[in-house]
Amino acid sequence: MRFMIIVKATADSEAGIMPPESLFAEMAAYHEQLARAGVLLDANGLQPTSRGWRIRYAGGKRQVIDGPFTESKELIAGYTLIQVRSREEALEWARRFPAPHGEAVEAEIEVRQLYELDDLGPSDAIEKFREMCIGGEQQR
Repeated sequence: MRFMIIVKATADSEAGIMPPESLFAEMAAYHEQLARAGVLLDANGLQPTSRGWRIRYAGGKRQVIDGPFTESKELIAGYTLIQVRSREEALEWARRFPAPHGEAVEAEIEVRQLYELDDLGPSDAIEKFREMCIGGEQQR
């Protein structure tokens, strides 16, 4: 089972303000524990939305919308991707996640389970994803 731990953005993260070294150290220690346990798949911070864009789909057309985007509480600042045996194990790891913007800053993380290809049922399209090793599947 794969889970994504999602760190919500703040006004500071959207402004490109880096967290203090002490928070980087705390995050590094946490991710080192995940790696030693063999459950860490990936983790990274995201640059501010001012450096990104969105693609809006409407009426059969695509429109590029350059960042920055408003409402930072709905934006993602970073993520950690883990693979564990159960929802309970994911919950235990998530409970240990350091306060993402420091102990004095109100924040929340969101944890979402990823779909596995087997969750989607058999189809030719799903088999194409398996062939590409997308969706958590290893090459057979």
